[in-house]
Amino acid sequence: MRVLVTGGAGFIGAHVVDALLAQGHEVRVLDALLPEVHPGGWPEHLDPRAERVHADVRRPPDGVLDGIDAVCHQAAVVGLGLDLQDLPLYVGVNELGTAVLLAAMARAGVTTLVLASSMVVYGEGRYTCAEHGVVRPPARAEADLVAGRFEPPCPVCSRDLAWGLVPEDAPADPRSVYAATKTAQEHLAAAWARGCGGRVVALRYHNVYGPHMPRDTPYAGVASLFRSALARGQAPLVFEDGGQQRDFVHVRDVARANVLALVGGRDGALTAYNVASGIPHTIADVARAVAQGGPAPVVTGQFRLGDVRHVVASPALAAAELGFTAQVEFAEGMREFATAPLRGQARA
Repeated sequence: MRVLVTGGAGFIGAHVVDALLAQGHEVRVLDALLPEVHPGGWPEHLDPRAERVHADVRRPPDGVLDGIDAVCHQAAVVGLGLDLQDLPLYVGVNELGTAVLLAAMARAGVTTLVLASSMVVYGEGRYTCAEHGVVRPPARAEADLVAGRFEPPCPVCSRDLAWGLVPEDAPADPRSVYAATKTAQEHLAAAWARGCGGRVVALRYHNVYGPHMPRDTPYAGVASLFRSALARGQAPLVFEDGGQQRDFVHVRDVARANVLALVGGRDGALTAYNVASGIPHTIADVARAVAQGGPAPVVTGQFRLGDVRHVVASPALAAAELGFTAQVEFAEGMREFATAPLRGQARA
């Protein structure tokens, strides 16, 4: 199969390229090579067997889809962003870029899309109240966060809630600009598939980490920010009380999920799958795992508005329909990550 990987020079994209080539697929990479992301141009770790096209996904060159059987769409601006002035950038790359790509696929008759989606479409995770059952707490109030009340209460009775695993049929509740654009990507892809008889597998990545993550940027993952602090001889700064839970999945597992999604899953307009381990770890766990003898993490009590408290997913559907289960265990992956090479400053 010949596969176009958009954003294929990026952190996840380059690993997807590796996984596809390892399975005998032919790969064409489309990447804008933004200077703030790739100051040296094409990264040295990108497999030289991949054909390379230097172009923005919003303005792909004619013929970029010639001979292509499927697309793995990784190109995006990621992270919560800095402020609302980032809105045009996120919408331009993530939504307009996706729309331009889908229109080009329709013209070229390419009908298989693997879409890099995200767990951020869920907002907060799944919560249960002892009295009111499954509930959806609203965004946490700034006053509560300032006071150190980090756990979301029941929206009906204000009691404490129990968290649970989030299934794919949980309603979307995007709580940041980035989350809104990832939700929009899924809707655009579903509409495209219905219009052209295409097939979309949306992979909702959870917290991805591993070699060649971007560093020293608010757009990077928390594990990378911890690594960057340690490299400067500084203690990792843990927000809130460190008890917020996430599902950390290694980038090689994410890449493998992309390969499986090319031929697995359901037929039809769009099916979403959690790409996750199903095993929760706190942010404090990650800081300690990455430190490995460096300065001890410092719990600051600081917070970011828009962050959610607990998001841990059910991996059951991906296991049943894609044959995907995460293979890199947290302790093993973090040991590797503690010394793995990172990439220079990045925004996408």
